[in-house]
Amino acid sequence: MRWDNISSPSEFILLGLSSRPEDQKPLFVLFVTIYLVTLMGNLIIILATYSDIHLQTPMYFFLKSLSFVDICYTTVIIPKMLMNFLSDAKTILYSECMTQTYFCLSFGNVDSYVLGAMAVDRYVAICKPFHYITIMSYKCCVLLLIISLTIPFLHSLLHVHLLNQLTFCASNIIHHFFCELKAMLKLSCSSTYVNEIVIKTEGLCVVMAPFMCIIISYLRILTTVLKIPSAAGKYKAFSTCGSHLTVVSLFYGSISYVYLQPLNSYTVKDRIATVIYTMLTSMLNPFIYSLRNKDLKQGLGKLIGRIKSQ
Repeated sequence: MRWDNISSPSEFILLGLSSRPEDQKPLFVLFVTIYLVTLMGNLIIILATYSDIHLQTPMYFFLKSLSFVDICYTTVIIPKMLMNFLSDAKTILYSECMTQTYFCLSFGNVDSYVLGAMAVDRYVAICKPFHYITIMSYKCCVLLLIISLTIPFLHSLLHVHLLNQLTFCASNIIHHFFCELKAMLKLSCSSTYVNEIVIKTEGLCVVMAPFMCIIISYLRILTTVLKIPSAAGKYKAFSTCGSHLTVVSLFYGSISYVYLQPLNSYTVKDRIATVIYTMLTSMLNPFIYSLRNKDLKQGLGKLIGRIKSQ
């Protein structure tokens, strides 16, 4: 759909991952499965860490927070996506689209900040073990979580405000499965210069802050671990970081692939990469953290035992 006059659309059309009718039902089954697994997996992590007194530590405080954010993140995207798989219209109202963009940006960035806070927790646990309880107090953990929420939500408000100033008169067809910022900017028939400058300056600073925190934390961890004389001691120290590093690599690897490319080179491959950091990472987080964590396995076992006894 196109407009002859300069005006903003009342709604957008989300093309999704595929426009072929025969793909819609298989995609619906795939993504409803991903959504249900994500909900169940992350809810179990939250319940397990909440119910077991041995899991009331800073590491599990942040893991519980990450699971909650992952539920919110996928809920902003997948339900509308599922509705569009079963609908011929595939439309989303302008106001709904802006709201979705805001919360996608917010929860996506909160994810990265919580991962940064978890890296700080691992740094203190390995490099300053005797001061761990003092440094990573409950007050400190809550403060880190507040920062992880405040910065991303204010950052997203700025970008959605700038997006709302643009004029969308060329087309209302979004070549994506949700109202993603980069895809929205491509639709604008007014200049996106200010938006792109803000993305490359303020946006880059906000996104790079937790990433640099992770890099610095792990460089300090690496230098500390290399000083440990025994191989068993080194393995034990690194094993506590394995799950976190796996999630960080998956999240930042896919998000870098999408956002480090020029705006005009945005393709279907980027949509697939977006699925990884918006959905697959959220779905896999519970499995990655539980499979390699004895304490969490015990907590899950106790939770299952309590449910069976009721």
